Amino acid sequence: MSQLHEQDFYAWTQQQVHLLKDEKLDEIDVAALIEELESMGAREKRELLSRLEVLLMHLLKWQYQPERQGKLWEFTIQEQRSRIKDHFSENPSLTNPETLELGLIKAYAYAVRNAVYETGFKVSHFPKDCPYSLEQILDINFYPNVDDDEN
Repeated sequence: MSQLHEQDFYAWTQQQVHLLKDEKLDEIDVAALIEELESMGAREKRELLSRLEVLLMHLLKWQYQPERQGKLWEFTIQEQRSRIKDHFSENPSLTNPETLELGLIKAYAYAVRNAVYETGFKVSHFPKDCPYSLEQILDINFYPNVDDDEN
């Protein structure tokens, strides 16, 4: 890895772009470039998980605290849905069923943890597994009711 990569990341990226454009492949900082590309992919996945986490937490709060439902929660739910759909458009491979299933499991666990913190409810108050399908999660008309709880 070059010193430039460590000292001035932006300058390093521009240098690598010029080397690629000039087809000076033997001068490219291959190890650092691989590391950065892998990191970029991971960042896209983390953004999806973060948005799912926020959305799921708000769906849980909507369902289990109906007396506190309001425009701010509704806005957050719709905003996260829009951003997730945009993210899928820009990164279609993130819609891979295996990636989504694992992502939902992880995001739901964090959503429950955060909902416990925000609501004061115990973990046992919420379903062990995500009670919503991906279709419901992304459906702009879906808002869960307390009656929807099958547990």
